[in-house]
Amino acid sequence: MIVEIKVPPFGESVTEATLATWLVEDGDYVEMDQAICELESDKATFEVPAEKAGVIKIITESDTDVEVGAVIGSIDTSASGGAAASPAKEEKKVEAAAVAAPAAPVAESSDSYAAGHPSPAAAKLMAEHKLDASAVTGTGRDGRILKEDVEQAIAAGTNGKSSAPAKKAAPATKAVDTRPVSGASGFSRGTSQKKMSRLRKTIAGHLVNAKNNTAMLTTFNEVDLTEVIALRKKYKESFKEKHGIGLGFMSFFIKASATALMDFPMVNAQIEGENIVTHDFVDVSIAVSTPKGLVVPVIRNAESLNLMQLEKAVYALAVKGRDNKLTMEEMTGGTFTVSNGGIFGSLQSTPILNAPQSAILGMHKIQKRPMVIGDDILARPMMYLALSYDHRIVDGKEAVTFLVRIKELLEE
Repeated sequence: MIVEIKVPPFGESVTEATLATWLVEDGDYVEMDQAICELESDKATFEVPAEKAGVIKIITESDTDVEVGAVIGSIDTSASGGAAASPAKEEKKVEAAAVAAPAAPVAESSDSYAAGHPSPAAAKLMAEHKLDASAVTGTGRDGRILKEDVEQAIAAGTNGKSSAPAKKAAPATKAVDTRPVSGASGFSRGTSQKKMSRLRKTIAGHLVNAKNNTAMLTTFNEVDLTEVIALRKKYKESFKEKHGIGLGFMSFFIKASATALMDFPMVNAQIEGENIVTHDFVDVSIAVSTPKGLVVPVIRNAESLNLMQLEKAVYALAVKGRDNKLTMEEMTGGTFTVSNGGIFGSLQSTPILNAPQSAILGMHKIQKRPMVIGDDILARPMMYLALSYDHRIVDGKEAVTFLVRIKELLEE
């Protein structure tokens, strides 16, 4: 029986996606529920699992835009794993794997050529990080190296091993002019092109739209985090022991923002046509940096959650974002955004609105600075806060007062 592989629906507003990469090759035998390809929508990246076990036939090549419902391949369920490919096909795959990872020894004692060989996605990642197969442990079927295995090796700090022979030193010659000359041998002046992903194009479009179609303004303040740091230090160990996760800074800022937003509903509102829509709840979008780009999953009803619940929600969404596991429901909505550029070392910035929201809070690096406390000058852990807002519905006084309210909540 032939089972068609179709582009699944992503949500009401998403009609197209990009077939980013096939995780298997044409003619491979796959198990039921095995991830076979990655699709990129304008929200996130999704893996498509095999509906049945059988032999894959690829119809649509990677890096192709496809519509929801389009047939991109098929699975022949009548074929067995042993008959997944002809001898010529096996030889071709071994050669391709050898090109992808030249230093990988062929495991002749294995029952399958797949042992020690990377999948296409894994081979691409290995090439980017100069890893050979001997430095990666394969956990896939018959020992095949998967993309996740390469990511684990990279995270563990595995150093790539170059299989190329070392170049012999050039014989001594007379002195030459070593000043850079355009196009001179030894100076890299190459360029490369890579198609912009659908997610990246969507992010770019949203940011430009926010800049061009809102009256965006940013106000700044600074917060003394002495009390927050003392609280974290006091309860850090007991919190982790009781709840299984660390107590970070993000939960404090989300809680302070949600509390302040309930008192300043216009900062939590948005424009729809000629109407202003307000909310009696706070759905906080948190900016998460992923290998594919910036995504903003949502914590629902943040105003009703305590620090422990917020911390667990932040951690869960961050892990899903890193692993490309976020669902469309988790990516949709949001009435306010919190972004933490401080984790990358940013001292100050002007965050861009996450339309159609009317405000976004930017967190930054914590840095000790001399502050006047009473009649004394003391070193205090300070953070600059930035609130970008849509001046069409949020007045300056309201924005400034809202930011001061967050500062007070954190300092108290």
